[in-house]
Amino acid sequence: MEQQAVHIYDGTLEGFLCCVFTAYEEKLKVVDIKPPGGQAGQQLFSESREVITEPEKAKRVWTSLKKKASPAGLRDLKWAFLSEILGMEMHMFSMIRYILAENVPVDRDFSHPAVLKVAQAAKKVGREKHRMEAFVRFRLTKDEVYFAAIEPDFNVLPLIKSHFKNRYADQKWIIYDLKRNFGIAWDLSEINYITLDLNPAIGISGAPETYFHTSEIAFQQLWNQYFTSTNIKSRANSKLHVQHLPKRYWKYLTEKNLQK
Repeated sequence: MEQQAVHIYDGTLEGFLCCVFTAYEEKLKVVDIKPPGGQAGQQLFSESREVITEPEKAKRVWTSLKKKASPAGLRDLKWAFLSEILGMEMHMFSMIRYILAENVPVDRDFSHPAVLKVAQAAKKVGREKHRMEAFVRFRLTKDEVYFAAIEPDFNVLPLIKSHFKNRYADQKWIIYDLKRNFGIAWDLSEINYITLDLNPAIGISGAPETYFHTSEIAFQQLWNQYFTSTNIKSRANSKLHVQHLPKRYWKYLTEKNLQK
């Protein structure tokens, strides 16, 4: 009889892959995988244990997956992990076991419950990624750094960094996830992950003017005047507008918040 285990890992993808490695190495029946602080259910006859992250072990698991899964399947696993959906680790674990057990590619077999769950989560993350790339609005600070704050439903900062690096390569910028309290910063040579001690108001439109450059304030006022003058109320289709631009993204948009 396989020993049952509840794995506690450090919350990183590498840490999760080490849980997979440990399950195979020690022939464990994993009944749950939880990040730090996660509520592990009381499982009868199961042992709760902390899995230490070892990059080499994680690399071995990923290398094995690359031999059997398509690029789309590997992407889905990465993006589903970033969804932070409760219980997603076990869906990913089931999908990985299915992939490694078969001799033919099965990562696109959506009749398998775990493969379907992972693909659905990845699709949600993909939509959020594209929306963040479209709706992020920078504001020039007095330190001559462009700053944007976001609060995405999913952890998409790692997925949008290349887009903004390519689009704004000639200026320093920071995109900060207020919900998860970390950000990405471009210094004209490389992107770094950072954490800041922020007032929650910073970066969200309506923030104190003391943080931002006077030219930025003037530009936002001009933009608001332009938006107001071109917004013909008689032709407004609010239902269609909200369909394409959900209200939860309005706080990122200069033209929306300056109308308040």
